[in-house]
Amino acid sequence: MGKKVFVGMSGGVDSSVSALLLKEQGYDVTGVYMKNWSKDLPGMKCPWAEDLADAKRVAVKLGIPFEVWDFEDAYREKVVEYMLDEFKKGNTPNPDVMCNQEIKFKLFFEKAMERGADYIATGHYARVKDGQLFRAADENKDQTYFLYRISNESLKHTLFPIGDMLKPDVKKLAEEKGLHNAYKKESMGVCFVGEVGMKDFLKEYIDIKPGEIREVETEKVLGYHEGAIFYTIGQRHGLYLSGVAGEINDGLPYYVVDKDLDKNIVYVSKNLNDSHIWTDKLELYDVVMRTNTSNSGPRPAGPSPRAAGANSRAAALRNTPSLDVLVRLRHRAPLIPAKFNGESLVFESEIKRPASGQSAVLYIGDECIGGGIIA
Repeated sequence: MGKKVFVGMSGGVDSSVSALLLKEQGYDVTGVYMKNWSKDLPGMKCPWAEDLADAKRVAVKLGIPFEVWDFEDAYREKVVEYMLDEFKKGNTPNPDVMCNQEIKFKLFFEKAMERGADYIATGHYARVKDGQLFRAADENKDQTYFLYRISNESLKHTLFPIGDMLKPDVKKLAEEKGLHNAYKKESMGVCFVGEVGMKDFLKEYIDIKPGEIREVETEKVLGYHEGAIFYTIGQRHGLYLSGVAGEINDGLPYYVVDKDLDKNIVYVSKNLNDSHIWTDKLELYDVVMRTNTSNSGPRPAGPSPRAAGANSRAAALRNTPSLDVLVRLRHRAPLIPAKFNGESLVFESEIKRPASGQSAVLYIGDECIGGGIIA
C-alpha cells in the first residue's frame, strides 16, 4: 500500500482529477468533502448538497473511501466573521485566502495528520518544490495568490496533483476516465455560497444604510448608494447617479475616489488622474515571508497572523533594504515589478490603487516568496 493521502474533494473537476491521479500513482487515497457552509439565503440555495453528491459519485467511480468532515462552526468564526468585520472597517477582504489559511491547510491538514496521513492534497493550480510554493504550469489558472499564507508545515505535506497540467487537459482527462463532472460549471460567486454575489451576501449580515454619492471636487450630490461599504476606490460600474441633466451624461464615466464611512458618503470624480486612484507605493501589514525550514509549524489561529517560525532566509527577505520582486494584486492580474523593503512596495510607475484589505503577493521568478495585506 502506498503512502496515505486525504484529498479535499469539492465536487468539481479539479479535485476529482487530483484524486484520480493520486490513485493511479499508487497512493492510498481517501476523499474528503469539507462541509464549510450549508446555509441558504433568501431566493438562493447553497449548493453544498449537490457538490457533496458530485464528490461522492466520483469517489465511488474511483473506488476510494469517502468521508465528510464538518468545519462549519470554525468556518463561520475564522472566515465569515473575519470577512464581515473587515467590510465593516471599509476594507475589501479576500475570504479565499483566509479559507486556505484557516480551514483547508490548517484544520483539514491537522485532522488528516491525526488520522495517520502522509499528505493532504487539493485541486489547486500550484506546485511545491523542496517545500516551497511555485506558480502552476497554467498561468491563467494559477492559484498561488490564494495560497501564500498557508503554513510551511502543511505545505511540506501537501500535494497539488494538477499543478503541472493545463485546465483543458484536466477536463479532457476527466472525460476520458468517465468522470461525470468533467465539464461541470465553475462557481463564480462568493467562495462558500456558490452563485451568490458578495453584495447580496453582505446584505444578509450587515445593516445597510443608504447614503449620498457626491462629486469630490464640488460636493454636489449626484446620486445615492445602498451602503458605502460596497464600494472600492477606482470602481466605475454600479454607480446610480441622477444629478442635473447634462452634468453627468456627457459621455465621461465617474469613478469612486474616496468614501467616508462615518458619514456614509461615497465620493466620485470624472478625473481618471485623481490622486486617490493612482499610487506608486503600497503599505502592507501582516506580512508573511515563506521559508523552507523544518521548524516552521502551523500558524496560530486568527484572522491575519504573521508567519510562524521565521528563519534566516525569511529574515533576510524581510530585512533586505530593497528586494526586486514581482507582485500580483489580484487573482489573474499581471505580475508587476516592484521594490520590497519588508513592509512596503514601491513600483516603477504608478498603478491603479487596489482595495485595502486585499492581498499583495510576492514572487521571485516562479516562486511565491510571501505577501501581505494592503493597508
